[in-house]
Amino acid sequence: MVEQVPLFLAPMSGVTDVAYRLLAREAGADFTSTEFTAASGLSRHDARSWAKVETHSRESPFIPQIFGGIEDEMVETTRLLSKNADIIDLNFGCPAPKVTKTCAGAAMMGDPDNLVSMVERCIEASEVPISVKMRLGTGQANITVLEIAERCAQLGVLRICVHGRTLSQKYRGVADWDLIRQVVEITEQYNTPVIANGDVVDAKSAARCLEVTGAAGLMIGRGAIGDPCIFGRIKSELGWEEFEAPWGDGNEAVQKHWAWNRYVELVDEIGGPHAARNMKQHAISFTKGLPGGRELRPHLHAIKDFRLLGEPLNLAFEAYSSRTHNTLAYPDAISLAESLKNIEFNRK
Repeated sequence: MVEQVPLFLAPMSGVTDVAYRLLAREAGADFTSTEFTAASGLSRHDARSWAKVETHSRESPFIPQIFGGIEDEMVETTRLLSKNADIIDLNFGCPAPKVTKTCAGAAMMGDPDNLVSMVERCIEASEVPISVKMRLGTGQANITVLEIAERCAQLGVLRICVHGRTLSQKYRGVADWDLIRQVVEITEQYNTPVIANGDVVDAKSAARCLEVTGAAGLMIGRGAIGDPCIFGRIKSELGWEEFEAPWGDGNEAVQKHWAWNRYVELVDEIGGPHAARNMKQHAISFTKGLPGGRELRPHLHAIKDFRLLGEPLNLAFEAYSSRTHNTLAYPDAISLAESLKNIEFNRK
């Protein structure tokens, strides 16, 4: 049996809002981070940007993640966030063109000196520990992670998370766990924990990743979209702890039904103008991987007001998990969705 390590929900734009982070915690995640947020917006006190790094009293530790290609903006944002954050995570791993075109995210892996300078200045400006997330490099001909990880460890970062792909790979190909192991080995002398990220999708891959990398933790991103229960399943299936699953002993459909309903409850509990901004995206994600999900999704997409999505989605989940229907494409759920697609929710 592999030794238990902490499990991290990866910060993901449009996914890791406050409600989803709290949901993931209840479902077994040990650490969560905010959606990665541009330092340019935060340093200008943009309200929409600050909404992405809001938190809740039950979220501890609170870890906002920021990205940016301009050092002064990253430093100022770190200073502002450190007044309320427990840890601040710096993103050098995002491969999205809208991020890398500004020489931010994973693009900074191509400029080790500037990256390390940014980390050093952010550490100096912060009242709380700094962690970093990075990729292997910008491409196979420019693998810089070993140099950068060691230099960041020398600076005293709290931990280093490594996604086992390059910028040019984006999410294609196979994560290079062997190279993550080399990062683990090179940072051991500084007692800097390394978190492995990439291709962990279940308990079997989690165990294998830990065996190969020797990492001090695992971060799960795409595998947790629409399936926050992955964290609890990994803990239970690897025998790490007596994790008491809040969804009981139900199958995947039962788990996703529980997760969707709990997410809606948390959105209502948090309230405010931004709490439900990702609800439609999450509703769609919860149907993925289940029979009939592909057929149901267009009907959910057609519903203009995201607050009406719950009725047909719950009907589909209930029919499938109770075996009333053999897929999520339950005719009554589809009919209900069609009847709701042009209705505007009563805001009074």
